[in-house]
Amino acid sequence: MSKTSTFVKMQSDGTLVRIKPDGTEELMAVAPVAPRSDEAVTAAALRDPDAQPLTDTNLARMKPVPRVKTLRRALGLTQEEFAVRYHIPLGTLRDWEQGRCEPDPPARAYLTVIAHDPEVVKHALQAGPH
Repeated sequence: MSKTSTFVKMQSDGTLVRIKPDGTEELMAVAPVAPRSDEAVTAAALRDPDAQPLTDTNLARMKPVPRVKTLRRALGLTQEEFAVRYHIPLGTLRDWEQGRCEPDPPARAYLTVIAHDPEVVKHALQAGPH
């Protein structure tokens, strides 16, 4: 049995359209979503027990996900694959991802270039020095 996905988008007037596999749009027979003020959205969220705002204590306990880990995951690479592909020592990558240390400014710049165009960086490194 195969799985299928349905893609839907909301137009600026609140109507919903289904995106067909060929890219065309089909209006869905659903009443448009009524616009809400920011205050109404906030009030609705506060009524949801699963959407309560973070307390200062809970916020202090949370650890941000390091940017390099997010980048690596977005590229679908393991730590080992990312380290080899982009010539970063595996131990250094692990230290960054586990929050033991932060990338220095040149490393942050390098990660920004990788994030901008990972394939160009990969090919440049494969080509070797000129």
